[in-house]
Amino acid sequence: MTRRLRSGLSAVLISLSCLLVPFGALTAWAAYGLADTGHYVTTMAPLAADPDVRDAIADTVGNGILDQIGQETDSRVLRATVAPFVHDAVRSFTQTAAFRTAWNEGNRVAHDAVLRALRDGDDDRGRPVTVDLAPVTAQVKAQLAQDHVPLADRIPVEHTEVALLPAQDLGRMRKGFHVLEVAGFWLPVSAVAFAVAGIGLAARRRRAVTATALGTALGGALLALALAVGRGLTLSDLPPEVSQPAVGAVYDALTAPLRTTSWLLVALGLTVAALTWLTRRRPGRDRPRPGAGPRPRGRLPRLRPGRRGRSPETTPPAPPQEPTRVEA
Repeated sequence: MTRRLRSGLSAVLISLSCLLVPFGALTAWAAYGLADTGHYVTTMAPLAADPDVRDAIADTVGNGILDQIGQETDSRVLRATVAPFVHDAVRSFTQTAAFRTAWNEGNRVAHDAVLRALRDGDDDRGRPVTVDLAPVTAQVKAQLAQDHVPLADRIPVEHTEVALLPAQDLGRMRKGFHVLEVAGFWLPVSAVAFAVAGIGLAARRRRAVTATALGTALGGALLALALAVGRGLTLSDLPPEVSQPAVGAVYDALTAPLRTTSWLLVALGLTVAALTWLTRRRPGRDRPRPGAGPRPRGRLPRLRPGRRGRSPETTPPAPPQEPTRVEA
């Protein structure tokens, strides 16, 4: 394989690795973060103390109770006497430990119902995924009766089911969820494999490591930007009756691990790129040629042609002289 071909294949593999970094982080978060009931309940538990979430829940539950009472009483009496007590009672209930327990159990039940429908709910086709809010209504009714609120004993505690997933979208969501589970494992593995193969195949591995690190940092930055854009789009598409601050708080809580991952990718990539640049070899002035030995110091004496093997300091012996004849 020629040097140019190796460099081209290395660039392709490193580009694929950097491209898969944000998608791999996103699918892994969705497959292993959101799909875990315990992790989901732990993530959502602090929202029970968030003021925006509590106000949204108080308004939703209070309006539902008033709708149930309004079927049996006059609307004018309802607005004048009962409505303020109901909303105050629900708001005071959201500040108690019982509400936090009901919040955690409600999230657990809802998450289990959604996962059951997405994974093995083929026999429930045609029916939406719902969660029952009767326990919350019963606790609110008990609080109102304890405060001697008028008509509190007339609040019907029925199995109020709230639809979580519509029936017509369950088939498409099941297919997408199965694809997400597979991609959540293979995309991160493929990103690492492409990066290792690209660095190992590169003609100049130091440059390949630097390019991979910078591409990883760029992928993390794009992931953080996508989360910010997704938050804006989510809040802009809400109906008017839904509280935007409450939905924003839920969005921030769910995506907090993903935002942390994106900034870790940015920090890791920039750190590796900086270390690679700082530890590079700096060429000197007298750089030896490949295959040449160490350059000798000082001047060497010149050897005459054909005088191999003789020391330059040794003087060649003089030729023998014939003896001088003396005539008598």
